[in-house]
Amino acid sequence: MAQGARTVLVVGGTGAFGGRLVKGLIDTPDFAVVIAGRDLNRAEAAAAAFGPRARALRLDTRAVQPQELRASGAFVVVDAAGPFQGASYRLARAAIEAGLHYVDLADARDFVAGFDALDALAKAAGVVALTGASSTPALSHAVLDRLTAGWRRIDAVEIAISPGNRNSPRGLSVIRAILSYTGKPVRVFDGGGWTERPGWGWPVRREMPGLGKRWLSLCETPDLDLVPARFAPEQSAMFRAGLELSVMHLGLSLAGILVRARLLPSLAPFARPFRWMAERLKGLGSDRGGMIVEVRGIGAAGGAARSVWSLVAEAGDGPVVPTLPALAVIRALAEGSLSQPGARVCAGVLNLEAIEREFASYRISTHLETGQDHDSIPVPATARR
Repeated sequence: MAQGARTVLVVGGTGAFGGRLVKGLIDTPDFAVVIAGRDLNRAEAAAAAFGPRARALRLDTRAVQPQELRASGAFVVVDAAGPFQGASYRLARAAIEAGLHYVDLADARDFVAGFDALDALAKAAGVVALTGASSTPALSHAVLDRLTAGWRRIDAVEIAISPGNRNSPRGLSVIRAILSYTGKPVRVFDGGGWTERPGWGWPVRREMPGLGKRWLSLCETPDLDLVPARFAPEQSAMFRAGLELSVMHLGLSLAGILVRARLLPSLAPFARPFRWMAERLKGLGSDRGGMIVEVRGIGAAGGAARSVWSLVAEAGDGPVVPTLPALAVIRALAEGSLSQPGARVCAGVLNLEAIEREFASYRISTHLETGQDHDSIPVPATARR
């Protein structure tokens, strides 16, 4: 380990997102990494590939004890494994009891909603525990904070993510997470009130700046609760995601009808067949993905306003985006600029500049457009930063 490097323990450091987070940490001389997981051989192979500032640790998060985490020498524990749907807070609780900071990339609505149950414990231990340090809600809320600064009213918010097919993560945890809500009723704020819409149902075709038209469907994420709570839109708060290939996106939407018709309780048990099909099609489509955050309302000057922030990740760099808010959090913890003890959602914790600084090493560009609220306003292709 490098002299003076602060150690970060990453659970799931061999996975699609965890591996990219480990690389981001290793690329920074300030950090050393412990790659933890149940499969020690796999963790050791990953550590060897990353070099002398990485080492492996066998760790079963289902039975983890505070002393195991403390003995690692880490100052922060990061859960990048998932799936977080239906998961317990055992790892987070063990980290807090060990006196270590905790960060995760959780995108599960229920997991994030209940995380503040650990707040008193974290405050007593004097540590920071953050959930959702990922594209949603950390990045999406940093963008919304920037877009709506000074606004008098927010009417509608739409957030959408569409990865490129060639580099889209195909891990079982990712697929199970999507299948867990496909076809099931999803509670969403729409039409000025709370209602239910089918998960991954009613696909829409819309222009993604810099990417062209992509299919998008309702995606169950923490933002469906957090955006109405933090920004109080008058009309709607929608989060959609899409698969680049029409056959995959629409095929999944059609499969969801079996759940909606109560012919199947869930598609989650079929994660392996879905993964097999996705692997067969991985050579099609592109390696370009993106994200948009659009908001409409009454701006600071009192007129109708519309702002759109967009991101385009090229050449396969899309899957690194969900890890960059976590990397920004780890830097802030190491520097001491993020130090208020407690357990909370990573929404409004980071500003957009802190996250966008992490984009510099990748082929990621962003664009911001503001103007009057007219549907005819064009959204130009993303300009490289």
